[in-house]
Order: sequence, then C-alpha cells, then structure tokens
Amino acid sequence: MQRTRSLLLALLALTLVVALVAAPSRDTKIVQAQEPGTLLEVAAAAGNFTTLLAAVEAAGLTETLNGEGPYTIFAPSDEVFAALPAETITALLADPALLTSILTYHVVPGAVMAADVVALDGQQAVTVQGEGINVAVVEDAVVLDGNAKVVAADVTASNGVIHQIDGILVPLADVDPLLTEGDIVTAGSSTVFPLSSAIAEAFEAGGYTGTLTVDSIGSGAGFERFCLNGETDISNASRAIKQEEVDNCVNIGRTPIEFRVGTDALAVVVNPALECVADLTIEQLNLIYSATVTNWNEINPDCGDVPISLFSPGTDSGTFDYFVEAVFEGDDDPINAANPQFSEDDNVLVQGVEDSAGAIGYFGYAYYVANAGALKILNIEGVEPNATSAEDGSYPLARPLYIYSAAEILAEKAQVADFISFYLTNVDDIIGVVGYFPASNAALSVAKLNLYVALYAAMM
Repeated sequence: MQRTRSLLLALLALTLVVALVAAPSRDTKIVQAQEPGTLLEVAAAAGNFTTLLAAVEAAGLTETLNGEGPYTIFAPSDEVFAALPAETITALLADPALLTSILTYHVVPGAVMAADVVALDGQQAVTVQGEGINVAVVEDAVVLDGNAKVVAADVTASNGVIHQIDGILVPLADVDPLLTEGDIVTAGSSTVFPLSSAIAEAFEAGGYTGTLTVDSIGSGAGFERFCLNGETDISNASRAIKQEEVDNCVNIGRTPIEFRVGTDALAVVVNPALECVADLTIEQLNLIYSATVTNWNEINPDCGDVPISLFSPGTDSGTFDYFVEAVFEGDDDPINAANPQFSEDDNVLVQGVEDSAGAIGYFGYAYYVANAGALKILNIEGVEPNATSAEDGSYPLARPLYIYSAAEILAEKAQVADFISFYLTNVDDIIGVVGYFPASNAALSVAKLNLYVALYAAMM
C-alpha cells in the first residue's frame, strides 16, 4: 500500500509539472485553460518522439490517432529507437503491416491514467492490436512486459493520454513449454553457458520434454559449429559475431540473427592470500599478462617475493578475445608469449587460482559469484564490478552477452523459436541468480524485435 501511494504521489507531481508548463502566463487575456492538442500534436510538441511519429505516419495510423479516441499510447522516445540497428528501422518503415502490428501493441483503448495502470499490477492491458501487455509494479515503477519501464506518465491530450517508456513493446505470444516439441541444440561461450543452462532448466521445469543440449566450448568454437558445420540451432557468445563467421553462415544458407541477453562485468580475480592487491589498472593488466612483470612486488612492494601465476581462458573463447581487445587492443601475441595456463573450462581456471598463492585469472562474473568464498575479485581502474558499473559502462571490462540463431532455423524449427522467446521473456528474472546483470530495456527490446520480425517474415 505504501509503495503504491508513493508511486501515485510521484505521478501526481509529474502531472502538476506538465500542467504548470502548459498553463498560460498571467499576461495572457485567456481566462480559460487552453485545450491540449491531439495525441500526435502533443507528442510532436514534446520533441523527443520523432521516430515514433514517422513510424505512425508510415503505418497509416495518423488519422486514427488524431481522431476522437480516446486512446492511451505507451510511447518509446527517440533514445529508445536509437538503439535499433539502422537496417531494422528501414525494414520496419518499409513494411506497413508489420509496423502496424507493433505500433498498435503500444496503444490501449480509452484514457488509461497512471492510477489505472498501477491498479493493473499482475494483470494485462488489452491493446488495439489484440494482445495484452503484462503490467507489473516493481520497486515503485510500472514495468510493461518485463522490459519497458514507464518513465513519464499522464501527459494528457484532447483525445487521450501518453505514458513515455524506455523500451519497445513487442507482441510475442506467450510460450507454453509443455506444448513445445522437437529437440534443441545450443553450444558456445563458457561465459553464457550458466545462463543458457539456467534458462534451459526453467524451460524443462515448465514441461518441455524434448532434448535440450547446452555445450560449453567457447564462442569461437560455437560459431564454428553453427556457421561452418551447421550442427547447432543456437550459438552462445560472449562477443559479437565476426564478419568472417557471418560469411561462413551465409555460405551454408544461414542468416544469423543476434539476441542480446545480458551484461557481464568480466571478473579479474586473485588468490585470497594476496592481500596486498585490491585494484589494478588496464596498463598493469597488460604488464602482468605480457609477463613484463613476473612478481607481485613489481606491482606493490608490500607484496614481497610472490611470483605471478597466470590463468586465462583458451584462445577459442570469446572471453579471451574480449580481454586481449580491451587490454592489448586486439594484439594477442604478448599474452600467448607469456604462456599462461589456458583452459576452455572456466571451472579449471577457478581451481587454478585457488591452488596458487600468486595466481591471477579472469572469467565471467558468474563464475566468481559461484566461487566467491575461494577467490578475491579486484577493482579495475578504481571501479568495482557490479550491476550499476556494468550497466553504465564505468567498469572498464563490462561487456554484452549474446545468443545467435538464424532466420532459416526459426522458420523451420518452431521449438527453437519457442525457446528463444521463452529465453527473452524470462531472462531478467533468472540472470541475477546466475551472477550476471540484465541488459538495458532498450537492448532487450531490440532482441525481442529481432525475433518478432524473423517470425513475421517466416509467416509471409
């Protein structure tokens, strides 16, 4: 009750601000408040919905939304649309039917004010498109479909009301794993492995009875299986796909589609016995992993004579690729020349750091979380790795996590589409338990939109 009351007070304050901004000055001769414009006129006056307005025009919805109404629009700002790849925007604007399906999913009949939306907590708001938007109140914020937060509410128009949101709503159908048939094969990044495994377990707990394989072999090896050999349905990756890998996919008749599923704050860890080190710079990581320095007393004289032991993911790992790009600007010769102990299995790296007093290693944050009692995590450039620093980019080794499939696979195998839809719908509820951090609402919106566009194309 207190949470709802505080939210309503905040929304009331916002409404008063909007009213004051729109109110006439004392010098005007108008004695009656001026009627606000239509929904689209109010959106145009706001100045931050230009892409949405262009989409409305391309879909042929201008006359409708300037009509009598009333309607409620959950409106993504230009900042949200800016996260979409240019080719996605182009494809949407070129297909009025597809665009209409998505835009009408942002529109609810009637003037649904903030208090009405809050009252729908745990329920659905039925849209003009026909599907329902899932509404939840989370920590005094209204969240729609699990990935779009209301950031400004109750902006009134003559024919309805606008609520600004920080994501794009995508009308993906709810998936019932019990009704999903057929096997699913995934492989790739050891970093993404625990996340995909947890999603797979939830899918199976929901009633899926097929065989769902999740292999941890490294991002590079995963793309080889996916793009060269055509052996897998989904490729897990801790880095973006490379152009040569895209070309390999195309050569076997696969058009890869990217789905951002989360964020990792790459953990740099040492043995807990190394009390003299709590923070390293990128330059110091470079010196350590190039074996330019070989003893911890060269980093901090207080460490005494403690030889440095290096542990690193193998060269097929996306984590290795990311690390050498961030620390060595893509030149992996120094780290190979230093001859660390390599392994594609992050659990082997964890064990190696545990067993050596002077050891240092790096891997996905989830592996640190799972072994926090036996490892010491370091700050990098004075920044602690956590949800906030990973999201805002202040932690220097924050990186996105992905899964990939292909348009042709999604068109052929409904079970793969079901699993990815389930993945994107539930990932934010699971990722924190695994030990990673959610992607931004805008980034998750892009992933859902990529899936929806692929499924829409498959039905045409």
